[in-house]
Amino acid sequence: MSGAETTWLDTPRRYGRISRGFHWFMAALFVWQFAGALLYVILGNTALTRIVGGSHFTLGFTLFVLVLLRGAWGLANLPRRPPHPSRLGRAATAGHAVLYLLMVVVPGLALLRQYGSGKPFTPFGLPLMPEREQKIAWMMAPADLLHYWLGFTLMAVVFGHVAMAVLHRMAWNDDVMARMAPPMRSDRG
Repeated sequence: MSGAETTWLDTPRRYGRISRGFHWFMAALFVWQFAGALLYVILGNTALTRIVGGSHFTLGFTLFVLVLLRGAWGLANLPRRPPHPSRLGRAATAGHAVLYLLMVVVPGLALLRQYGSGKPFTPFGLPLMPEREQKIAWMMAPADLLHYWLGFTLMAVVFGHVAMAVLHRMAWNDDVMARMAPPMRSDRG
């Protein structure tokens, strides 16, 4: 395999450019989503929370699509990805599974509620869900009950994910963060 191929694809030493691109782009979108949610909880319905939170539906949909694409890419690269040996590695794998599950369920519930509400949904101008006169209560109920709480659970798991990466580096001198960071000049091709 050529050096150019390995920079795009995952390897046992590090994640490739596509995996890293998904990771950091989604991280930025999650920071924006979480900031909007926290501002709303702290400040209520204000001009600031409407500015930050005004993109919540569209970005949530974007994250939903990205996590599906990222999951498919990860499965396609599974044999090449950095290994997670040992009990700690299995714990990391379980933590990532919880993270992915929440990244699918939280926006999935919101999309189910949106469809059940009968309101149109046109992210980026795409007519994804047409307007309907009738609501479908059973579609709205799960998100009404769980989206808020699972969203904050997802935020806590993301904070735990970041904390574990820092712990690996600072306490255990195991630089797992380098696997997801851009390669140093000496590591390229």
